[in-house]
Amino acid sequence: MSEMGKAGPVTVSPEAFLAMGREVLAKQPFSILMGAQLNALEPGRCELQLTIAEHLKQQNGFLHGGVVSYLADNALTYAGGTALSVPVVTSEYKINYVRPAVGDRLVARARAEYVGKSQAVCRCEVYAVTIHGEKLCAMAQGTIVPLPEAARPDIP
Repeated sequence: MSEMGKAGPVTVSPEAFLAMGREVLAKQPFSILMGAQLNALEPGRCELQLTIAEHLKQQNGFLHGGVVSYLADNALTYAGGTALSVPVVTSEYKINYVRPAVGDRLVARARAEYVGKSQAVCRCEVYAVTIHGEKLCAMAQGTIVPLPEAARPDIP
């Protein structure tokens, strides 16, 4: 207990924190459909990836913009949620596509840039990855807010 009679912050190992994040991802049916994987997670930072597969491409042969947008949105939410330390949702986000996503994998790296009591403003870069390296294909910024108590699922 601290001097004020309140419990101190709960800390977990980086491995346990990542495992908790992966449990959350495993409960997201759309993330499972996309084949998303959580590579790294720490408070205010996240790295998500997915394999670029034929069924995720559009008619010109590169990854559909909705898939790029999904990965950015989810990475932003992980960064904001871990920074705010409560269940969250995306309030808004904007994405700029800077080049087609062509490669073997797509990687999104997000970080919380501002964290207040009622929101976190986060940024994300999305890269298409090949054996030759990474190429930036999109940048996103979003506002992440606490999920209202009434909307939170009952968890025993």
